[in-house]
Amino acid sequence: MNRRSLAVVLLGLLLAGGVLPAGAGALVPPTPAALAESIAALTTPEMEGRRSGTPGGERAAALLADWLRASGLQPGGDAGSFLQSFVISTGTRLGAANVFNVVGATSPAVGVDWMPHGGSAGTDVSAEVVFVGYGIAAPENSYDDYAGVDVKGRIALALAGSPARIGRRVPRVEKIVMAREHGALAILLIEDPLPELTGGAASPIVTASVRRVVADRLLPAGTTLASLESAPRSFATGTRARVRVALERVDVRGVNVVGVLPGRDPALADETVVVGAHYDHLGRVDGVVHPGADDNASGTTVVAALARAFAAAGGGPRTIVFVLFGAEELGLIGSDHYVRHPARPLARTVGMVNFDMVGRLRDGRVRVEGTDSAAGLGQIAATMVAVESLTATMGGSPFGPSDHASFYRAGVPVLFFHTGNHEDYHRPGDTADKIEIAGMARVAAVGVRVVERLAAAARPAYAIVKSPARARQGGTRAFLGVQSNTDVDGARLLRVVPGSAADRAGLREGDVLIRLAGAPLASFDDLRGALHERHAGDRVDVVYVRNGERYSVVTTLDATP
Repeated sequence: MNRRSLAVVLLGLLLAGGVLPAGAGALVPPTPAALAESIAALTTPEMEGRRSGTPGGERAAALLADWLRASGLQPGGDAGSFLQSFVISTGTRLGAANVFNVVGATSPAVGVDWMPHGGSAGTDVSAEVVFVGYGIAAPENSYDDYAGVDVKGRIALALAGSPARIGRRVPRVEKIVMAREHGALAILLIEDPLPELTGGAASPIVTASVRRVVADRLLPAGTTLASLESAPRSFATGTRARVRVALERVDVRGVNVVGVLPGRDPALADETVVVGAHYDHLGRVDGVVHPGADDNASGTTVVAALARAFAAAGGGPRTIVFVLFGAEELGLIGSDHYVRHPARPLARTVGMVNFDMVGRLRDGRVRVEGTDSAAGLGQIAATMVAVESLTATMGGSPFGPSDHASFYRAGVPVLFFHTGNHEDYHRPGDTADKIEIAGMARVAAVGVRVVERLAAAARPAYAIVKSPARARQGGTRAFLGVQSNTDVDGARLLRVVPGSAADRAGLREGDVLIRLAGAPLASFDDLRGALHERHAGDRVDVVYVRNGERYSVVTTLDATP
């Protein structure tokens, strides 16, 4: 074959996503500048916090697919693509028969002047409107908007938010429960701008939000919303309205981004090493974007950089699958889906290396978890960390709240790299300018060496590790055992850990926690804060909402595993 023909063949292999033969190039760790550029791209305002199931999350996934494609990897997702789709939850969209009529006034337009809540009952209500201030009954604060008015069989109209004297944010679900407990057929919350149509907590009554202009039409002549905001009072308006909610259930979907780099050794190419990180974050919380630079644009950037490095070097003896997982923040949903639908068989997967929060290296110390999941993994990690003049803090447990746990449960040895928690965890302050990029490059270099070794060395033998005992004595951090999110419905549960305190209490997916040990919960952050004040072994009251009903249960908190 002449040189021109050889060049054409090599170019064809690259364009087809093929791998060049051994020795095609050196394995070069990523540079700090390249990592910084990727971190910046993943944390732009357009990414909107990369929450799975949102446009920002979809934009992030598309960008990552482009990166893997440009690196020369083969697609490992659905139907020959780089994207592997999965269901996050069942959501809602507007149907064709939503109606809002106010007697003697122009009908508001759905999606413009009013918006049903995603958990609203799909019924037709026609009744008098009763204004109920903020729609709050809080005996502990000697405050009751329902005192002196009768909303039974009527439509409650309430201001969003809460008065200063309450001293806390009251989640939407709590207002809905209060309206139902007082006999209302529906509740309308005054919000401008309107909230998005979200899944919401299921409600047995009609619930929706209306703009201020609509609220003014519902009030009697001479009464303005502005005057009621400054001095709220409750009264029957004398206005009748008809509200009909028609919602359609739809699947909210997320995606994993999967690229495959075939092995170059015929004797090992049917075995696989998985290199992964979750790319999703919290999105918007209370309207504020959480960029998620360390959690986990950092790990995502490292994995994408390793994909480029290994592809440029012609791959390894074993096949390497690079996976950027979606919906980790919602309960390891993406990685759970992948292990049930792997790009390459898990029985032939020799190990999984996970990077989650690796952007804030301090004192040259990196934590490595999962070393007990197979004999020799700890030695491999320690050696490669030392080569980069870092110090490894080793942890044997292959369990934990990140994607490697899904692989270990499925029978795959794991290593998990991270650089520790910090005050910006799950906060808007987790921004790209706070990434310690030189340290992150050193962690990436360790990752290159570890993956290189796993792709060539003898296959590590999977070891059974007992799940850590959750002690119930005091003096250790409290663990309830739930995965939640932060939205307008408070601490809504997305997952309950089997055998945990939450599971023993009978909590289940979809429940909304509104109090723990007397502390009000308007968000997942509130739940975390309440648990931070407790200890393992504490018996606590948990108040929650299920299908519009309020329940209370007592459980004993475990220790954080």
